[in-house]
Amino acid sequence: MLKEFQAFIARGNVLDLAVAVIIGAAFATITSSLTEDVIMPIIGTIFGGLDFSNYFIRLGRIPDGFTGNADSYVDLKRGGVAVLGWGQFLTVVLNFVILAFIIFLMVRAANRLIERRPEAAGPSEVELLTQIRDELRKGR
Repeated sequence: MLKEFQAFIARGNVLDLAVAVIIGAAFATITSSLTEDVIMPIIGTIFGGLDFSNYFIRLGRIPDGFTGNADSYVDLKRGGVAVLGWGQFLTVVLNFVILAFIIFLMVRAANRLIERRPEAAGPSEVELLTQIRDELRKGR
């Protein structure tokens, strides 16, 4: 069983997947920072200094002993108050759209590189298999 596990781990696609997951997590962190620290502040400034993360609708009452700011989404969530954080949701959706667009650009560039790659000289795999079949039939 240990040898099977070693063979499984040593397969190229498993290692490729592990690398992709690690790079994907790092890339998501970069994209999240781009959205939260660069794009959303610019959008907020364009719309008069709005901070989208603080747009919410309070759904529940503030409990007794609440010590945070009643106008802060983070404080209300931390205090256990039911809130509909539509501004935070908007930020996450924008983050997703940016990430999807960047991935689209990367795939598009990769596809263009693949299309530009010169074709190997000689017959295709299907043509070779057809030739082999024909030769084997002649030999009978």
